Amino acid sequence: MSGFVRYVLVGLLAGSGATYLAPGSVVAAAPCTTRYQDETAAEEARRELVVELGELVAHRPGQIAVMVKDLITGATVGYRSTRKDQITASGSKVDILLTLLRQARAEHRELTAAEQASAEDMIRHSDNRAADDLYRRIGGAAGLESTYRQLGFTDTAPGPSHFWGGTTTSPADRVRLLTALVKGSPGLALEDRAYALALMEQVEPAQKWGISAGARPGDRVALKNGWTPRPFVHDTWAVTSYGRIFGPGRDFLISVQSDIQPSMESGVFTIEQISKLISNRLPALDPDRPCPPLLTLDRAARLVRG
Repeated sequence: MSGFVRYVLVGLLAGSGATYLAPGSVVAAAPCTTRYQDETAAEEARRELVVELGELVAHRPGQIAVMVKDLITGATVGYRSTRKDQITASGSKVDILLTLLRQARAEHRELTAAEQASAEDMIRHSDNRAADDLYRRIGGAAGLESTYRQLGFTDTAPGPSHFWGGTTTSPADRVRLLTALVKGSPGLALEDRAYALALMEQVEPAQKWGISAGARPGDRVALKNGWTPRPFVHDTWAVTSYGRIFGPGRDFLISVQSDIQPSMESGVFTIEQISKLISNRLPALDPDRPCPPLLTLDRAARLVRG
């Protein structure tokens, strides 16, 4: 090490409270109270997660698409996230609810008692008759299309005729919907967003499978699942799950869609494995890290030389 470099390092380390040690030794610094941004490590973790998702999906049947968004860091990860040919099944019931709330707001009125009862049955219990009734009330596909335009959806289209369950969408659009609910969007009142999210948190226990598998003890989950047999598509199933998982130190949105599944159970298993993987890997996507790694004097010298 040159005399000049040693001089610079000794000055820097002295100013930081570090102690000079021999080359190859570790610099003993005062207790670290700062944080730093490691964008490179965060991006590498994101790429690794995409690879892991691909490996998991490669060993599962059918078609699978994923999107996740960390609301704290802004990090996003997608796997075929704009695939838009998969049906939502009961996942579109949240779309019906938001359209109903938007229309009532535009008419300067509250939901009627009957509308509220149907809305709660539709989301909390996934009641199809309640969904049929509200779908007619909002004007069917035309009503949904208005909401999709308002929210800036690019991959979602209502199902044919009165078949709301045939609505096709992408995980990216499901995350757009969730973002609008949590963060706000023009045309969605705060009270209406809170109401929809509250119902999604109150889904009956038997329907809390899916992305909730990624929740830790103490986390809260707001979700909506969809599942339906597809007798005209080789007797397969479409199974979807999307929602928000949030708790101490975390808040993320996730959508997992599966189609051409040999059974409902197969789709649920795949979704839950994906949610667990993402939940475990998500912290590494945060570029904010506690304390820079300890440096040897040799490595510090290289950094000074630039």
